[in-house]
Amino acid sequence: MRLLFLGDVVGRSGRDVVIEHLPGLIRRYKLDFVVINGENSAGGFGITEAICDDLLAAGADAVTLGNHSWDQREALVFIERQPRLLRPLNYPAGTPGRGAGLYKARSGAEVLVINAMGRIFMPELDCPFRAIDKELDACPLGSGADVILVDFHAEATSEKEALGLYLDGRVSCVVGTHTHVPTGDDRVLPGGTAYMSDAGMCGDYNSVLGMVAEEPINRFLTRIPKGRMEPSLGEGTLSGLAVEIDPKTGLALNAKALRMGGVLRPSAIEFWEA
Repeated sequence: MRLLFLGDVVGRSGRDVVIEHLPGLIRRYKLDFVVINGENSAGGFGITEAICDDLLAAGADAVTLGNHSWDQREALVFIERQPRLLRPLNYPAGTPGRGAGLYKARSGAEVLVINAMGRIFMPELDCPFRAIDKELDACPLGSGADVILVDFHAEATSEKEALGLYLDGRVSCVVGTHTHVPTGDDRVLPGGTAYMSDAGMCGDYNSVLGMVAEEPINRFLTRIPKGRMEPSLGEGTLSGLAVEIDPKTGLALNAKALRMGGVLRPSAIEFWEA
């Protein structure tokens, strides 16, 4: 089974590169399932219903969020009627929406997608480790779901690595989001779980994390905001993680970072090219 995860979509540049390349990637690689983190897709802050619909129309099977989930207030409402949009699982009880969803892949497999948020240098939420444990108790790999992907939206690489090893062998893939820079540690862990500390962003890398550089630089220099952060509108790069999954076990056979377009060095997925 072929799964693709795309990192944080930032602003128009991120949306454009996803909409341009994703349909072709699905056809070229015969992708079975696609997950996109969309929490920065609306001008860098949150997501709107129209943008969520565009990402789904481009080929996403599920869209995940993070600490900017509610920056667009309409998300509090439309997330209730959009089962393919997930917010972090470990938000307090009573938060609108859902943190996990079970979906049918094009191959027919049942795919459980879990969205969780870290706690180091992030808003204080419930423990993501224990929250994911509860979800896996209810829907374990093999008997409840054929494939399980976890989007861990977190700042600290230590927390991400700890969760990856904690879940190794129990889920198909743990991929980090939030820091907007792709890491070079894409691999399959000893127990068979695909892992990458951060998938990077889909957006303009000639920027500061997808934002026009002048205002972030000013804030570092002066500690005084001059204006609003605005998404950079240069050519976007598509960044994510490609995973080949054994349909018999639900564990990963191969995992590799995917980059297309923009300014980063492109990476091909050799195990899908044959």
